[in-house]
Amino acid sequence: MAGKSPEEQHPVKAYGWAARDSSGILSPFNFSRRATGDHDVRIKILYCGICHSDLQAAKNEMGFYKYPLVPGFETVGVASEVGSKVTKVKVGDKVAVGIIVGSCGECNECVNDRDCYCPRMTAAYGSVDHDGTPTYGGFSNETVVNEKFVFRFPENLSLPGGAPLLNAGITVYSPMRFYGLDKPGMHLGVVGLGGLGHLAVKFGKAFGAKVTVISTSPSKKDEAINFLGADGFLVSGDAEQMQAAAGTLDGIIDTVPVVHSIETLLWLLKNHSKLVLVGATGGSFDLPILPLAMGRRTVASSIGGSTKEAQEMLDFAAEHNITANVEIIPMDYVNTAMERVEKSDVRYRFVIDIGNTLTPPPES
Repeated sequence: MAGKSPEEQHPVKAYGWAARDSSGILSPFNFSRRATGDHDVRIKILYCGICHSDLQAAKNEMGFYKYPLVPGFETVGVASEVGSKVTKVKVGDKVAVGIIVGSCGECNECVNDRDCYCPRMTAAYGSVDHDGTPTYGGFSNETVVNEKFVFRFPENLSLPGGAPLLNAGITVYSPMRFYGLDKPGMHLGVVGLGGLGHLAVKFGKAFGAKVTVISTSPSKKDEAINFLGADGFLVSGDAEQMQAAAGTLDGIIDTVPVVHSIETLLWLLKNHSKLVLVGATGGSFDLPILPLAMGRRTVASSIGGSTKEAQEMLDFAAEHNITANVEIIPMDYVNTAMERVEKSDVRYRFVIDIGNTLTPPPES
């Protein structure tokens, strides 16, 4: 099947938008999905979020993606068909799919509920599936996924507002839990107030933390405090502010998607505390030793979260009414949206209205 055209690899016709080269420009694309297996859930996609990872992948900035590429890690919709052995969901249920659509199930990471670190993890797009065919993401009309990697989407969460939780949400929730940045009463710093950062603020407040946003943009102070509920705001380029706040934070989660200096951030930490990098996963940072050694501080990182954590995160978000602040767009606006993502010109996440605006392209 791997040698066949995308339309011929599987029996079920599908369509979406794909990038064909490193320009990253997306256009209508015909392909196919596999038939629904015994343990599979077929999903009619209603909304899909756009994240910075989609932009990086469409342009192949990390160097390992192949074309054609259908992005989309933040997929929500309804189950349209379920396999005979599926027990998790039924037809008509609200469901979601994130980054992971397959793993080996046998390695140390998988058996300890850390399947996002499985060396044979299959991603929703840009990976090779178990049958040798490429995976295609949520910028499409439907998908079919093993029920293990399908999430029950809480009834009280908005579908478009909840879509970004599947990538942006879990990308901050998982390391906050893992590194102990989820303790009530702690003082948490959040660097960057974009798609990840605004959700880190919301999760931090739900955990009971005091949250300070650290940003290069003074103009974001009002929104951070009065709209998102942050307790404090620091302009990272203001040396006086940063010096006054030195040694006040119990932990920092850094969501900025580009390489930047971290030395001044490290001085904000109390001794024995952690700076966790989750944004610029494709870059290399200078590591200043002095602020690390003098306070026995730690620089750590994380990428995504496990299937188990993602369901926990969705349920926690439902309990605390956490959704992303989104701008809903039609499918044919996607290339403009990608340009705006690159400029950080969105408050705070684009979500494509797949169900109402994605139309089949002409047969090729």
